[in-house]
Amino acid sequence: METTTQHTTSVKIPLVGVDNEHCAMLVDQELDKIDGITNHSVDVNNEWAKVGLDPQKNSIPQIVRSIRDLGYDVATLKQTFPVLEMSCASCAISVESILKVQKGVVNASVNYANGSAQVEYIPGTLDTAELRKAVQSVGYDLVLEQAEGRNIQEEAQQKHYLALKFKTIWSAVLAVPVVVIGMFWMDFPYGNWIMMVLTAVILSVFGKSFFVNAFKLARHGNANMDTLVALSTGIAFLFSVFTTVYPEFFHHRGLHSHVYFESAAVVIVFILLGKMLEEQAKSNTSSAIKKLIGLQPKQVTRITPEGQEQTITISEVQVGDKLLVRPGDKIPVDGLVLSGSSFVDESMISGEPIPVEKKEGLKVLAGTVNQKGSFRFIAEKVGSDTLLAHIIQRVQEAQGSKAPVQKLVDKIAGIFVPVVIGIAMLSFVLWQIFGGDNALTQGLLALVTVLVIACPCALGLATPTAIMVGVGKGAENGILIKDAESLELAHKITAIVLDKTGTITEGKPEVTDMHSITSLSDMQKSILLGIESQSEHPLAEAVVRKLRKEGIKSVSLDSFESITGKGVEAMYEGKTYRIGSQSFMEENAISADSTLKDQSQTLQKEGKTVIFFSEDNTLLAILAIADTIKKTSSQAISRLQKNGIEIYMLTGDNAHTAQAVAKQVGIRHYKAEVMPSDKADFIKDLQQQGKVVAMVGDGINDSQALAQADVSIAMGKGSDIAMDVAKMTLISSDLQRIPQAIRLSGLTVNAIRQNLFWAFIYNLIGIPVAAGILYPLYGYMLNPMIAGAAMALSSVSVVSNSLRLRWKN
Repeated sequence: METTTQHTTSVKIPLVGVDNEHCAMLVDQELDKIDGITNHSVDVNNEWAKVGLDPQKNSIPQIVRSIRDLGYDVATLKQTFPVLEMSCASCAISVESILKVQKGVVNASVNYANGSAQVEYIPGTLDTAELRKAVQSVGYDLVLEQAEGRNIQEEAQQKHYLALKFKTIWSAVLAVPVVVIGMFWMDFPYGNWIMMVLTAVILSVFGKSFFVNAFKLARHGNANMDTLVALSTGIAFLFSVFTTVYPEFFHHRGLHSHVYFESAAVVIVFILLGKMLEEQAKSNTSSAIKKLIGLQPKQVTRITPEGQEQTITISEVQVGDKLLVRPGDKIPVDGLVLSGSSFVDESMISGEPIPVEKKEGLKVLAGTVNQKGSFRFIAEKVGSDTLLAHIIQRVQEAQGSKAPVQKLVDKIAGIFVPVVIGIAMLSFVLWQIFGGDNALTQGLLALVTVLVIACPCALGLATPTAIMVGVGKGAENGILIKDAESLELAHKITAIVLDKTGTITEGKPEVTDMHSITSLSDMQKSILLGIESQSEHPLAEAVVRKLRKEGIKSVSLDSFESITGKGVEAMYEGKTYRIGSQSFMEENAISADSTLKDQSQTLQKEGKTVIFFSEDNTLLAILAIADTIKKTSSQAISRLQKNGIEIYMLTGDNAHTAQAVAKQVGIRHYKAEVMPSDKADFIKDLQQQGKVVAMVGDGINDSQALAQADVSIAMGKGSDIAMDVAKMTLISSDLQRIPQAIRLSGLTVNAIRQNLFWAFIYNLIGIPVAAGILYPLYGYMLNPMIAGAAMALSSVSVVSNSLRLRWKN
């Protein structure tokens, strides 16, 4: 695809939709306008553009954008690589920036939350080894081995978490005596020397990463909270060391020599604790993918051409292989049933709780679970081509394609840090010019005091304390919140997409209606229970549950026969009893009373499944079975709509049932018979319209859509995978918790804004005073010790404001 001459790199760009000379001419004209292209030609027959590129310029992203702007497309590949060694949102930005300028890369997106980089590139133009070298050059690493990449990343994340835990615990242990001596035993013999040694260990061993990260960012002209942590603790430590080693310097100038070891130590402990909690939350992001992969069995049974059964691994399965599935087995790959019949639980795909009948000629899907029968099928799609593999890939892409969320505090710090450093340096310079006899001493004090008073405790605590209280408040109300991002974003939700089964409804079929000409006797109910107890049909369980709740006892039947696709037939004390569809009754010359017929049609229009029960030639009763709507669903949906939020319902169920459920709960927008990928695409369309979208679901089939949504909410009684992908879980599976979560989000965000406001007001007043602005007017110079106390007071005020959330209703 690519050749190189001394001054030009030649690249073939695969085109889509450029199928005639007029199209080729338009592309040619557009390529003329792009800087960095030395020559170009468009080949309509092979559908590619051959482009000569200046190696000094990265023109490929512009070429792809220009071709797409014309209405055509470029066939690109997307690949996800685990990224190691990232410790903050700024790290993700650094990795993303370096990836975007690599040869052949069209676009790159780095997600700090799940530690992955998604790279879009033109086939044949990308050397992944060079990609890794580029990332390593800025202090990070890229895992290229796709098969082992996720395991390597998980191991690295686990090691990083354990290392942070170790650092946090031991830095806290060493910081305790430093704080005790610094705050209460200031006259302790050799106290300053003891504090100096302990703080040196905290900074150089446990806080080393802050200084390393600050240096990396400085090399690229960036700054974040790590920069301020490194500067404030570093300078406070060096100033304190100087005061400890040479106290006479200040004494001879009539100044008290105070040390700030405790400030440096405590800041490192608090920031490490925050990093540890963040890493713990991040480590859960891959568990959903692991569980999805676990849906595929590791071993399968293949039928050889000689008819023998052979156990092989899933990776050995080839298209065209004949495979055997026994009762309870997971179906390994997508295929077509050759012989046998059964019912298969396809809820992971459709979300519907009722197993689907499978017989010769019907499709089966990987990851779905076989029920009671066994069958043979031929493999049609294997490996990465199966629907399950596509779901896994889409979940990974949806998680990885979100732009990395740089925390508000880090964004502010990008401006705040250079400003603070500038003020500190300016105050030192001004003291040298106008300070008189003690210019050097006063200038040093001003420099250190500015950096100490601007220490990021209040800023660093502003967001996490409010989030921690908000998350705790959510848990009290049955709302488990996994991360800060979803809590911060929930109050902005403008559209909510609801799954039907298990979300709006209870998620399991129940008998909702039973109609008969004359009431069924207890004996007839016992016979009905006896028949349904032996039936393999999935709806039979609903009838069994209902009758057992009524205290009905089963009878022993004289004979029992299952008639595939129609119903069941049994004998008891010389009478023939049948249960099945209306057509099954008509085949046996059993006609329904006009009243029962009308009731049957009404029930079917409501989206319910109707079964018929007969004795000899007499129809005894009809039973309606449906997934019942939760009592609180309608009220919750109405409340959300009153708050101006658009509600959409998506379901894999049929149009009749979808319409009936939507009508009952008051939903105007709904779609039926949707596949998992359709749900994710629907959410993407809403997002492109500028909506902030929440997805609420409970099944494996919802995992793609949950990963795609801005705010993802799972039902507590749903699948583990849905709960792993989702950022919020409603323990009670009650939709009324959603308005509560949205209100809690608004209160939390308000608390964060108030905290940041007070933190900045404090800095706005404190920093100029620390720099010595009052000295020319009042002769007042802020003591660094008072600056340290003021810093602590600002932190207390921020924490107190966050705690007010606990008493909000």
